[in-house]
Amino acid sequence: MTNRDTAAAWQYHNQTKHSVASLRANRHYLDWEIKPRSFKVYPDLQPIPLPRELRPSSVAALSALPPRVGTLSDQPVVPDLPALARVLHFCAGITRRKVYPGGEEMYFRAAACTGALYHIDLYVICGDLPGLSAGVYHFGPHNFALHQLRAGDYRGTVADACGLEPAVRHAPVIVACTSTYWRNSWKYQSRAYRHCFWDCGTLLANLLAVASADGAPARVLCGFVDATLNRLLDLDSAREVTLALVALGHVSEPAPAASPFIPLLSLPTLPLSPREVDYPDIRAMHAASSLLTPEDVTAWHVSPPEPAATPPPPSGSLYPLCPRADAALPADSIDRVILRRGSARVFSHEPLRFEDLSTLLEHTGHGVATDCGTLLSDAYVIVNAVAGLAAGTYVYRPAERALEQLQTGAFRQQAGFLGLGQELPADAAVNLYFLCDLQPLLSCLGNRGYRVAQLDAAIRGGQLYLAAYALGLGATGLTFFDDDVTAFFSPHAAGKSVMFLVAIGHRKRMPARA
Repeated sequence: MTNRDTAAAWQYHNQTKHSVASLRANRHYLDWEIKPRSFKVYPDLQPIPLPRELRPSSVAALSALPPRVGTLSDQPVVPDLPALARVLHFCAGITRRKVYPGGEEMYFRAAACTGALYHIDLYVICGDLPGLSAGVYHFGPHNFALHQLRAGDYRGTVADACGLEPAVRHAPVIVACTSTYWRNSWKYQSRAYRHCFWDCGTLLANLLAVASADGAPARVLCGFVDATLNRLLDLDSAREVTLALVALGHVSEPAPAASPFIPLLSLPTLPLSPREVDYPDIRAMHAASSLLTPEDVTAWHVSPPEPAATPPPPSGSLYPLCPRADAALPADSIDRVILRRGSARVFSHEPLRFEDLSTLLEHTGHGVATDCGTLLSDAYVIVNAVAGLAAGTYVYRPAERALEQLQTGAFRQQAGFLGLGQELPADAAVNLYFLCDLQPLLSCLGNRGYRVAQLDAAIRGGQLYLAAYALGLGATGLTFFDDDVTAFFSPHAAGKSVMFLVAIGHRKRMPARA
């Protein structure tokens, strides 16, 4: 099945929808005997320690959202080893540890991840950098070190695989994001393929914010020859695959010519668990959305998604955003916000201020430019408690910088149901859903458009996480009953598919244990 046969995307999407009936019929349980290892470990590779004394940033978190730096620059921007260590730590590094009764230790990372299973790995492909020689490296969060897979400059190979995309050709560093399916499907089964891009997106939100604060241009790329990247990174592509790339920094000289041959390495890694369960639907969807040649990538880039059609005039009342003035924005740096970010576990019913909801949308509602467009999803909102705004449902209209009211009413109960019957979305002050019209996107980008839609929404969701914590609020990503969400926001959302959900509110302070 080729990328253009979009029946594959629809089949996967429909088969992995949550509904009340599907949950009742699912007999899956968590087999703790085979819970996968949280880290990819190369036992035979010598670690190259990264600097642990990180240069602090003074840039306020909200000033880095959206990214302040363009794709290319007239001046060279070459990350040195400490700068690279900052980026890796604040998007995928360990930020907290917790020991549970019985001695089990849990490692929390800088970016949110479904089930705290942390199945996204980062690889670095670079030319010679100050403090690091050219090569292909794996980042190990467990020991905060790089592990060299290949020596030499392979940026030309990546550039070729990306159809000679200019940002890649002139990047001193390319960061590759991968997922090992089993490390997430252990809990979430075939739906884990969606989570690949959700968790990659929240991680990339951190990466883009840190790069922006550090003055480094960064561009996300979804178009590349899958097999070339998987071979370069020495991946067992039946189990681990490349999801997205980030071209980081800028140099005037393009990358050297591609290496004519990439030898197989088959480097040993520690087993993830005593046995693994295979979910063929994941592999089938990834294969059906793969690009096979550089010519395929070039053709894929030639026809980016058309800008969304001009929305019809609002049928409901418009409420213009009223964000905080710049002087009233929190000054906490992006570093501090990432370090205190977590997934809220309990919300109070204390209302948000409308100016804070406005600030969230103002700083995260414009999308992130990638090699395939931006703002691919619409943001729908259930307002449970916002001072100065009636409870009800809304859709965000970026062009007008306003919320359009769809329906008034108290919808806490419905919000809880839509979020898989959980208390968090019912208790949250607001729930923001990103819904995408998949039909035109798949018609343009093929099955790979499904990857793009999930990733685009997840990056925006990750930005919401950061903005919420910058404002002293709490946030958490949640799963949902797919078709029920669409029906709830219809007729406005008719035909759209929900990609991502973030609940935001004031965190409830729990009493200290005796």
